[in-house]
Amino acid sequence: MRIATFNVQNMRLRADGHLDGARDEDVPADRRTATAFDALDRRLTAAVLKEADADIVALQEVFDQATLDYFHDTVLVPAGVAPYPHRICRPGNDGRGLDVALMSRVRIDRSVSHADATPASLGLDAIAEVGAEERVFRRDCLEVTAGSLTLFVCHLKAPYPDPDIAWRLRRLEASAVRRLVERRFPDAAAALWLILGDLNETVERQAGNGPAIAPILGNFSADLMLRLPERERWSYHQPPAHPFGRPDGFFASPALARRWPTAVPRVIRLGLGGAEGGFIGAGGGAGWHHPHASDHAALVIDLEGL
Repeated sequence: MRIATFNVQNMRLRADGHLDGARDEDVPADRRTATAFDALDRRLTAAVLKEADADIVALQEVFDQATLDYFHDTVLVPAGVAPYPHRICRPGNDGRGLDVALMSRVRIDRSVSHADATPASLGLDAIAEVGAEERVFRRDCLEVTAGSLTLFVCHLKAPYPDPDIAWRLRRLEASAVRRLVERRFPDAAAALWLILGDLNETVERQAGNGPAIAPILGNFSADLMLRLPERERWSYHQPPAHPFGRPDGFFASPALARRWPTAVPRVIRLGLGGAEGGFIGAGGGAGWHHPHASDHAALVIDLEGL
């Protein structure tokens, strides 16, 4: 089975049937130019997913189920990508409506949104920014089981506008993900699970605090991206403010890591603009900044025999 994760950058279907491109506020003022870029962007997004050719794809920054279905039916499949009959995008907590999603060619046996999880419901301590009865996840943690494999699809708090507050929010989210895994499996180390998505861990470390996602690191999981040479691990680059980073990742249970000791992730930088790719990522028709498939690269890993 091949698993992929891809932050598709603000994919939203508008009421007029127009699909937003891979952009934030960086869009030309001229509407005709902007619309043309949007269409080119999403064709590149489809090209990345065609290259990935994954059995299951975890997505981040999808607006809603209608957006996911529209992209699948009108952009992805016409681009020559084999269909994904199982598609999930549940409402999350992002104020802009950017949710996590999943597409699968294999049967989904179980799917659970944890968007309503609170510190109290998970037995975690509240923090200054999140009260005991307030929602933990900035978006969601989507739990999906397909056969013997369970995925926890995440998109944790981005490191802005206040890096210190963002670090605390991301630490709480990571603790919540760990608690969900532990509640799902009495013996978490022996089960087959994978935490994947955009965890927004930054290259910089808050002084004395270490990684915000520390709760899911160490003996709890294996960071499969460490199987790549260090210079090949990056999946995000926004000059000049952000150096090459790897917010996207696969974190495997000890049992999964042992069962597939030679499974090495592949980073698909096709479709990154020249700016985001640091001069080496542009390809497949991408420009310097637009058009591009996303500001993130996609990750793929093969779990043979699953």
